[in-house]
Order: sequence, then C-alpha cells, then structure tokens
Amino acid sequence: MTQTNALSLLYAQGGLPRYLAEINKFPMLKAEEEYMLAKRYHETGDVQAAHQLTTSHLRLAAKVAISFRHYGLALADLISEANIGLMQAIKKFDPDKGFRLATYAIWWIKAAVSEFILKSWSLVKIGTVATQKRLFYNLHKIKSRLGLYGDEGLSDETADYISKTLNVSKRDVMEMEQRLSGDSSLNAPLATDSGTSFQEMLSDSDETIEQKIGDSQELDLKKKLLAEALKELSEREQRILACRYLSERATTLEDLGSELNISRERVRQIETKALEKVRRSIQSKAQKLSFI
Repeated sequence: MTQTNALSLLYAQGGLPRYLAEINKFPMLKAEEEYMLAKRYHETGDVQAAHQLTTSHLRLAAKVAISFRHYGLALADLISEANIGLMQAIKKFDPDKGFRLATYAIWWIKAAVSEFILKSWSLVKIGTVATQKRLFYNLHKIKSRLGLYGDEGLSDETADYISKTLNVSKRDVMEMEQRLSGDSSLNAPLATDSGTSFQEMLSDSDETIEQKIGDSQELDLKKKLLAEALKELSEREQRILACRYLSERATTLEDLGSELNISRERVRQIETKALEKVRRSIQSKAQKLSFI
C-alpha cells in the first residue's frame, strides 16, 4: 500500500483531524529541493520524486478543498479531488519555467475541485437553470461581502437583498442557503475535547501556505504572461501600448498620432485592438495553466 493510499485509509478510519495531523508531518520543501525533485521526475519519471512533491503539498490541497466546503459536499470527497488535481499539476509542472510548484498547482487543484462540484450538483439537488447556477456560485460570495460567515443564517432583509442582486426569488435564496449551510465552519473545533480548528491544523509553524505560494511569485507569473503577449504584437502596437500604459507619463493620442503619422482616432483604434489581443493571449495561456 502506498503512503498516499494509507492516508486515505486514515481519513476513513479517523476522520479529518487524524488526516490533517498526518499530512502536517510531511516537511515543506525548500526551493532547491523542490526544483531537483521536479527536474528528476520531469526527466526520468522517478516515482519517489513525484511522491515527495505530492506529500509536501498535501496541506495546500486540503486548504483549497476546505475553502470549497460551503458548496455542501463531503470534505473527504473535496480533499480527494484536490489531491487528484495536485497530482495532475505535478505531471504537468516544468521546474524550468521559473516559478514554484505551489503557484502552479493551486490552479490545477481549484480546477479539479470545481469540476467535481459541477458534476456533483445532483447530490445537493441543484437545478440546471441559469438562475439557480448563478445563485449556487454567488451566494457564499455575497454573504462574505455582507460579513456573514459560517452557519449564520439569513434575515428576511438579507434574503431580499440577495434575491434582488442575483435576480432570483427569495424562496430560492432561502432553499439554497439551507442546502449549503450544513458543513462545519473552518474555525469549528475538530473534536469536543479539543479547541483545535481546521484552520489551525493546516497552518505551518515556520511559514504559512499562503506565504509559500507568495504574492510575488504570482505577480512574476502574470508579468511573464504579459511579456509573452506583448511579443505577439506588431512594432506599432507595442509602441502605442508602451507609450500609453508602460511609461511613467502616458503619451497622448494626439502626440502618438503625430509621431506615427496617423490620426488620433486611428491610434485609439489600434490601441483598443492591441489591448484585446493582449487580453486574449493572456487568457489563452492562463487557461493552459488552469489559471481560471
């Protein structure tokens, strides 16, 4: 039996507390260690290297899975799908691209869990009409924006506000709230004799998962996507976008028109088309990284 399968058995026998306690025992990898393991697996298919990469990121997968708990599905199933997404990410990960595995894997994990939720709508009796889908995906977001968390119910006034915001009936809002409010809060104690919460079990004593991912790494990835998108433009398009958006002081349409010997309106048209090209290019590349 592999160690990953053994962990799944632990979950079945001891539940979430024991599973989280076990995955917390796996050490976080340093950048150099992660690179060498990923390189070894990428080039030779070394299963042991893949195993080390997987176990060192199980906390990340669990954390992402728990963030989807408000959709009313069993946490064990969500974590299982998150782990599948993690393993898919490791298969596709290229360490020479210049960013950490966590930055890359988090999008694969989210995609795997989201796909599972879509396929599992029947389990929570979610309808297929567009209004119900919109309510299903946005109820939690609106509640968070209003400062409502966990199992805190909806008042009539709040339900009215949500129904108007999403253009659905108040009855649909209340029914959806009941379906999706059955899961435990992330901050709820794991056992009656312990004050430890899901969130605390997932935290790392030296550095949190969020810090491991790093906002700077995500920013670097976005910059790379933008740079690649700009290379696909013509010299004139690059010049216009550089003067309009990448310089400390934006050049006016009139000045650019004079420089390029075209009209102000023509500069605006080229700028609009160039921005659309960049948007499509970034979106296409991001989708390949499961960046949506």
